[in-house]
Amino acid sequence: MEHPITQSAGTAEPLTSQPGQPGTKQPHTGDEVSKDTRRRVITASFIGNFVEWFDYAVYGYLAGIISTVFFPEADRQTALLATFGVFAVSFFVRPLGGFFWGHIGDRLGRRKALSLSIVIMSVATFCIALIPGYGTIGLLAPVLLLLVRVVQGFSASGEYAGASAFLVEYAPAHRRGLYAAVVPASTAAGLLLGSLLAALLTSVLSESQLHDWGWRLPFLLAAPMGLIGRYIRTKLEDTPAFRALSQEDHGTNKPARDMFRNNRRQLIIATGAVLLNAVGFYVILSYMPTYLSEELGFGAGESFLATTIALASYIGFIFLTGIASDRFGRKRMLITASVLFMLLTVPAFMLLDTGNFLVIVLVQILLGGMLTLNDGTLPSFLAELFPTKTRYSGFAVSFNLSNALFGGTAPFMATLLIGLTHNKLAPGWYLVAASLVSLIAVLFAVETSKKPLQQH
Repeated sequence: MEHPITQSAGTAEPLTSQPGQPGTKQPHTGDEVSKDTRRRVITASFIGNFVEWFDYAVYGYLAGIISTVFFPEADRQTALLATFGVFAVSFFVRPLGGFFWGHIGDRLGRRKALSLSIVIMSVATFCIALIPGYGTIGLLAPVLLLLVRVVQGFSASGEYAGASAFLVEYAPAHRRGLYAAVVPASTAAGLLLGSLLAALLTSVLSESQLHDWGWRLPFLLAAPMGLIGRYIRTKLEDTPAFRALSQEDHGTNKPARDMFRNNRRQLIIATGAVLLNAVGFYVILSYMPTYLSEELGFGAGESFLATTIALASYIGFIFLTGIASDRFGRKRMLITASVLFMLLTVPAFMLLDTGNFLVIVLVQILLGGMLTLNDGTLPSFLAELFPTKTRYSGFAVSFNLSNALFGGTAPFMATLLIGLTHNKLAPGWYLVAASLVSLIAVLFAVETSKKPLQQH
C-alpha cells in the first residue's frame, strides 16, 4: 500500500501497511493512533464525502431547470415527477452497490473501497454536464441522464458507510460519536455548497442563460474535486481494527454470507433505524427548495437562501449531537429524534405556509436541528452495531436498502402525495410515518456507545 502514514517522532512505533510482517506493531484500536494520523483521516473522510454529496445535491437543487432541459414539454408537475423519478431510480441500485462496496471494504480494506468509489462518482457527475438536452437529441437525453444517475447511485452507496466505519475504527473509544459526526457534517457541507452555487447561478444569470448552459457549471466541478479526494485517500493506511483483524487471520472472504448468517437481527434493526434519516435528509435538506418554490410560491432565490441558512446551522448542530451521543448514549439520542419528529413535523409544515420568510427560516432551522439528533448519532450507532469483519457490509446494505426504498424516493413521494391529496402537509405526514418506524427499530437495539468495538 503506497505512502503509508507513520506516527510522529517520539510516539509509538510506525504503523505498517503489511499485516503480519514480523517486527512491526499493529494497533488494535484508534486509541493507539497518533493525533496527526487522526487529523489526516478526518480530512480524507470529510473531503471525499463532501465531494460525493455535492455531486448529488446539485441535481436536487437544480431539479426545476433539469426537468425542462431533459424532458419534453408537459405540465410542470409531470416534468418534476419525471426528474425526481430519475433521482429515485438511481437509488434502486444502491442496495446492490452496498453489497459490492461492503465486499470490497470488508475483504480488501476500507481505504481501497473509498478511493475507488470517489473516482466513479466524480466521472459520472462530470458526464451530466456534457449530455445534450431533449431539444437536441430527443428521448436519448433522459435515457443518458438515467444511466449516469444509476452510476452515481452505485458509487455513492459505498461512501457514507465506508467513511463512517473508517472514522469509528480510527477514533478514540470515548469519542466515536464525535468522529463519526464528521460524515453527516461533510454531507451537509456538500449540500451547502450546492445550495450556494444554485442561489448564485439563479441570481446572476438570466433564465435563458441558466437553462442553456448555466446549470451545467456545478457538474463540471466534480472532476477536479474528485481528483483531490482520491489523492488524499491514497495517502492513508487502512484502519487499526481492519489491519489487526487481517493480521490475526480472522477476516472473511464472504462478508455478505457471514452478515446474513450471524448478524440478521442487527441488519433488521439497522434498516429500520435508518428510515428517519433516509426520508428526513432528502425532504428537509434536498427537496425543500423545490417545495418552497413550487408548492408555496416563493422565489427561487428566497428558497435557496432559507435552505442555505438551515444547512449552515445543521453543520454546527451535528457535532454537538456527536458529543451528546458519546455522553448520553446512541439509543437515547435516536429515540429523542423520532419522538420530536412525530410531535412537531406537521405543525412545522403548517408554519411554512404562513408566507413569512423569517418564519420559514426558523422552521427549517428547527427541522434541521431535530434531524441532527438522528443524523449525528446514526453513523456511530450503525458502525458499532456490526463486528469489524462485516461492519462495512452491514452498514452499507442496511443504509442503502432503506435509502433506496424511502430516501431516494422521498422527493418523488412528496410531490406525488401533494398531487394526490391536494394537501401541502403531505410531506410532513410522510416524515411522521418514517419517524415511527425508526422509533420501533431503535427500541429493539442494545446500547453500543460504552462498549469496545466487536472484532469477529
